Amino acid sequence: MADKSFKNNIKKKKKKVLISVKETIAKIFSNKKEYTEAMGRRKTAVARVRLYDAKKNEVMVNGKKAEEFFGTAELVEKVYEALKDIPSKYTISAYVKGSGINAQAEAIRLGVSRALLKIDSSLKSSLKAKGYLKRDPRSVERKKPGLKKARKASTWVKR
Repeated sequence: MADKSFKNNIKKKKKKVLISVKETIAKIFSNKKEYTEAMGRRKTAVARVRLYDAKKNEVMVNGKKAEEFFGTAELVEKVYEALKDIPSKYTISAYVKGSGINAQAEAIRLGVSRALLKIDSSLKSSLKAKGYLKRDPRSVERKKPGLKKARKASTWVKR
């Protein structure tokens, strides 16, 4: 019985987050604006990225500005890396879930790169050379039975 109420609470929280994200996006953009959408993944992080034409580069992640969401300049820099050498400006709206903030930043970067390719295919060589189009497949190795972790065994004792 407690499991059902716990799951319902999680679903309600997810719905509240999605509603707040949609409201903040609606404030920034009118519904009539066109956008380019792409997905980016890293470990278990999944990012849905939308690019809108704008006057300056700006990134919104889950309804917050990228600086506010990530907190560190290094992670914010990862998100903006794909936009550095592009002459046109975009406002980016990203919805991210799963994994940690580093993997989320890299997932957004991949999503932005893929969306830029949809807009202008001539950017492929420069984005590929920098490694922004490669999906990093590394993830956590599963735990094996009889071991403490994926490879860590209990200490062997002779007697």
